[in-house]
Amino acid sequence: MQIDERIRRARPDDVPALVELVYALAEYERAPEECHLTEDQLRTALFGDQPAAFCHVAEHEGQVVGCAIWFLSFSTWRGVHGIYLEDLFVRPETRGTGLGKALLTALAQECVRNNYERLEWSVLNWNTPAIDFYKSLGAKPQDEWTVYRLTDKALTNLGA
Repeated sequence: MQIDERIRRARPDDVPALVELVYALAEYERAPEECHLTEDQLRTALFGDQPAAFCHVAEHEGQVVGCAIWFLSFSTWRGVHGIYLEDLFVRPETRGTGLGKALLTALAQECVRNNYERLEWSVLNWNTPAIDFYKSLGAKPQDEWTVYRLTDKALTNLGA
């Protein structure tokens, strides 16, 4: 299994750059007002006593320019874990250099190494460059499923 030297697991000192990347992704996805991530939150999620998320970073000329933030999922039908990719982002100036593919390859390698049977993510319907990229890798859309989400007041009301 060949490892791309531009990709590595995130370290605690990467957190400020990762937060910047998440905010850049929110801007790209036309929802900057929805992003409220803090460095403390991400540091705890990735490196706290009970990490709930994991991250690979892409480096270019010594700088973190991309990331894949993910967590474990579980398939009851398959009986094994998988990876759910929460965020994949590469700065626009370094797109086309293979970093996005290298990040996804690292996650696929993580799946193979740990006998995980799925690597899944969501993509906005309007994001045709990303959709075309994912399809070029052999990813298949799961059009028969609709994602539902509870947040804010609806979540509070249901949980009260």
